[in-house]
Amino acid sequence: MARILVVDDEIGIRELLSEILYDEGHTVELAENAAQARESRLRQRPDLVLLDIWMPDIDGVTLLKEWSSQGLLNMPVIMMSGHATVDTAVEATRIGAVDFLEKPITLQKLLKTVAAGLARPVIPASMRSRTERPAAPADPVFTQPPALAGAPAAAQPAGAAPAAPAHDDSHLGRISLNQPLREARDEFERIYFEYHLLHENHSMTRVSERTGLERTHLYRKLKQLGIDTSRKKSSGG
Repeated sequence: MARILVVDDEIGIRELLSEILYDEGHTVELAENAAQARESRLRQRPDLVLLDIWMPDIDGVTLLKEWSSQGLLNMPVIMMSGHATVDTAVEATRIGAVDFLEKPITLQKLLKTVAAGLARPVIPASMRSRTERPAAPADPVFTQPPALAGAPAAAQPAGAAPAAPAHDDSHLGRISLNQPLREARDEFERIYFEYHLLHENHSMTRVSERTGLERTHLYRKLKQLGIDTSRKKSSGG
C-alpha cells in the first residue's frame, strides 16, 4: 500500500488519521509542524501528503510553495483545514495541491479523497505551463516477435530435447499470487515481521527501529497479523 505523511499540529487529528489509514494497510508517518514535515519529506518521498493549512510555525500553503519552488512537489498533496477560505483553497490548488479536505473529516470522505489522490498523476509546477512532448517509443520487450494466434508452432530440429514446461510464476516464495491483494499483503507482512523479530532477538525496540514503525503501531500490526508478542518478548524489548 502507500506511504502517507500526515502533517497537523493537533495530536488528536494526527492520531485519528493515522489509525484510519493504518487500518487500511498504509504506512503512516506523522509530523506536527513544517520542520518535521521537511525532514520526513527529505528522508523519503511519501506517496501522498495530508497537509494542514493552519500551523503555528509555518502554514501549509507556505510549505507547499516551498516544496514547489525546490522541485520537491512530486507527490500528491491534500490540504486540510477547518477555517480555510475559498481563496486559500484555490491558491493551494494553483500551487499544486490535488484536493482539499474540510474538517471535521469524515471516514468516507477521507478514504475516497486519499484513494483519488493516490490514483492521480502529479505534474511538477515547472512542467504545467509547458506543452508536453510525446513520449519516445519504449525499447522492445521481446527479442523476437510473439507467435500469432493460430500460427503453427516452429518445428524443432531433429533430436532436440522437448521444450521445458513454462515456469510457474504464480508464487513469490511461499506467497501465492492467486489470492486477493489484502491476503497476499498480510502473508508477506507476517513473513517480514517474523524475520525481523528473529534477527533482532525479539527486541521490540530494535524491530521498531528496523521497520520504521512506532512501537504502538508495531504492536497493533503484530496483533493484527496473529503474531503472539506476549510470549516472544525478551527483556531487551
